[in-house]
Amino acid sequence: MGKGKQQRKLTFKEAVEATPDVASGYQEGINAFGKYADKIIVPDPDKIDGSLDIDETTLKLYPDDNRWDYALCYDSEVFYIEVHSAITSEVSKMVKKLQWLKIWLATKAPEINKLTTKTKQPFYWVQSSKCDIPKHMPQYKTVVQNKILPMPVWDYNIICKKKK
Repeated sequence: MGKGKQQRKLTFKEAVEATPDVASGYQEGINAFGKYADKIIVPDPDKIDGSLDIDETTLKLYPDDNRWDYALCYDSEVFYIEVHSAITSEVSKMVKKLQWLKIWLATKAPEINKLTTKTKQPFYWVQSSKCDIPKHMPQYKTVVQNKILPMPVWDYNIICKKKK
């Protein structure tokens, strides 16, 4: 690269394709979410820059790891969404999934990581059904500390209103 030239920021699709672990996993819109597509709510669907099923795409590479589910690029920012049972007994697994994701992004997916939202919370636990993590339980404190308190749907309008 010549002097004085700034490197162009990759699109989400280019970042996924530049990541060997998931190079073939890019999906248009929210297609990567499959049966969970109804868990994603955005004000302007045209701003969805694509999605990635991290879990399925990396299954053969990391079969025994607690892999995170999805990446979603909305309005040029990437968010990470795990659709999972929101019950007390699953909290430790969710924390492991979050730790795995952070390490994977830093070591195996740096181009995707560069697109991670800097203005909002990037990691979300979307409950696959009702939430049963009582506030008096230590697991509730764990999800709050890890900033992954389960939510019924990933609603961009609500996320934008949250102060993190």
